[in-house]
Amino acid sequence: MHPMLRRLDDLATHLAVRPDTVALLGLGSAGVDHDRLDEHSDLDFFLVVADGAVARYVAETDWLAAPCPVAYSFANERNGRKARYADGIFVEYAVFTVAELSRLPFTGARVVWQRPDAPPGLADAGAPAPPPTPYDTVEFHLNEALTNLYVGLHRELRGERLTAARFIQTYAVDRALALVRLTEPGGHRRDPFDPSRRVEQAYPPEVLPLAEMVPGYLHNRAAARAMLDWLQARFPVDPVIGGAVRELLAR
Repeated sequence: MHPMLRRLDDLATHLAVRPDTVALLGLGSAGVDHDRLDEHSDLDFFLVVADGAVARYVAETDWLAAPCPVAYSFANERNGRKARYADGIFVEYAVFTVAELSRLPFTGARVVWQRPDAPPGLADAGAPAPPPTPYDTVEFHLNEALTNLYVGLHRELRGERLTAARFIQTYAVDRALALVRLTEPGGHRRDPFDPSRRVEQAYPPEVLPLAEMVPGYLHNRAAARAMLDWLQARFPVDPVIGGAVRELLAR
């Protein structure tokens, strides 16, 4: 058994003797897709507790330390913490009641442990993911990417290099990921909450040249040129905005 799965099992053994706990759910690579676990994985989970117990389980970490001492932790949101065990296992978790869990969008959860009288279907209790918006189209993502380049290059020329990098090497790249999702067959397991996960496994550099699109803080113009070339090679770029971006690149 992978050490992280064993850690969850050991944690569940401790939680089972606490009267105010309901269930422990593994998420991400500790969920139903736990075959993805490797030495670089962190351990994500939900702890489901009785009404009124959430704040205590977020504030206190004695229960978390039952299988192994906790060397570092901090509250990163109202319902959860990030922590690192003394043996190097890094965890990110959140604590909810059954009612709160039912209102959360999540997928791929696995029941590690639950009380015999816990409500059925906790791993599938999450609210459905929001449906695609009317703007999840090639036209929308293409033009968002082009206008990201346009705004980013203006900020680069103004000397605002960091915000330029975000527009050119982050926002526009996000739109490129959406474009390949819509137009290229991908056999990888997409993360519905983070489109950047595992894209290198799905798209080779000749399809998605990320090294050229994201060359770094000092190379915004090169990144914008690579992105524009990539867009124009694959999609019908409007000549007005495409020409405007080319003019900025020539300045």
